[in-house]
Amino acid sequence: MTRRTLTHRARLSRTAALALASAALLAGCSTAADGADGASEAAEAPASASSSPVRSPGPEPSGRTPDGTLLVADFGADTVTFVDPEKGPVDSVKVGAHPYGLVVGEDGRAWVATAEGVAVVDTDRRERLDLIAYETDDLGPVTGGEYRGGGMGIAIAPDGEHVYVGVNVPGGNGTVETIDTKTRKVTETTDVGRRPFDVDVSRDGREVYATDHDSFDVTVVDARTHDTRRIEVAPYGTEGGLGSWLKPHYAAVRADGKLLFPFEGERLVVLDPKTGKSVIEKMTANTHQHGVTIAPDGTLLAVGTGPIDPSQDEGPSLTVRSKDGEEKVIPLKGPHEDVAVSKDGRTAYVTGGFTRDGYWNGITVVDLDSGDTHRLAAGARPLGIAVL
Repeated sequence: MTRRTLTHRARLSRTAALALASAALLAGCSTAADGADGASEAAEAPASASSSPVRSPGPEPSGRTPDGTLLVADFGADTVTFVDPEKGPVDSVKVGAHPYGLVVGEDGRAWVATAEGVAVVDTDRRERLDLIAYETDDLGPVTGGEYRGGGMGIAIAPDGEHVYVGVNVPGGNGTVETIDTKTRKVTETTDVGRRPFDVDVSRDGREVYATDHDSFDVTVVDARTHDTRRIEVAPYGTEGGLGSWLKPHYAAVRADGKLLFPFEGERLVVLDPKTGKSVIEKMTANTHQHGVTIAPDGTLLAVGTGPIDPSQDEGPSLTVRSKDGEEKVIPLKGPHEDVAVSKDGRTAYVTGGFTRDGYWNGITVVDLDSGDTHRLAAGARPLGIAVL
């Protein structure tokens, strides 16, 4: 595939033109805080926190949920869906309005960032155990859409003792809330940047990283003192502000502690959070990129959601980047958002939910050796994903 090289000025001009064409564009990843059909999503009354099991109608679970089952957050509903990676959906559990990210601990409990709180799900029994309300102020009414208030990125400490959730405050800076996993209580609220799309934890558990989409930076949080440092992540600069498309979305923590941020299938920012310094490596997919993960062998997987400018950019894809920087770009049919990898590192699961228009209700299953793909039904607008 021939790769077009864009100058910084050309990229910014394209961004400005697109922003003018869509007056409702607020944060570079959608035309409005609406659903895919363009209709505004109506505000919903917040549900109260509850420790009662809550399941969607369907067959009662029989025995333990098998290893390798996929769990996805249904951003288009109020559920998470359990998906057999060969057959499709097998069960769903009500968790709270418009779940975004999720993470699963070694004990089999899933922590799901919804618009109204963090849900705790027993993945063996497939039932909700709790809904932990946010402590952050000014979240407004519970709504759907890309800009809704409430939880976005979420991560768990290596020792399993704390969960960290990025909370979006509409129109302002967000927070990271720290949850004690034993008491299921919020123990700390830490100010971070705007719209914390993703949250990650260092391999030693000492630092938490909030990827602040709308402020072009990452907030480094000391997990013990909750002191913060902000580091700019803007390989194209910050011109265009909220109307820019060229912002950080998701990060992956490499074995050496560096943070990896893909941009536009053109540039990979490799950031050392200890020094604040970064280097930029070339990428080849030439597509707007969102979700990332690292396979057991160190391979980086990056989701290409599709073109900013269809006349110049390539379509949706999955970049498979080896540790030495060699890339294989696997085309995908339609937009996707996030990615998880099987425990043997041979299969990737890419969610079709997408935070912008054009989402679909399924997962693309990718054979990482052959590049073969097939689609699998999976919930309603699935975003976050984990392999159980």
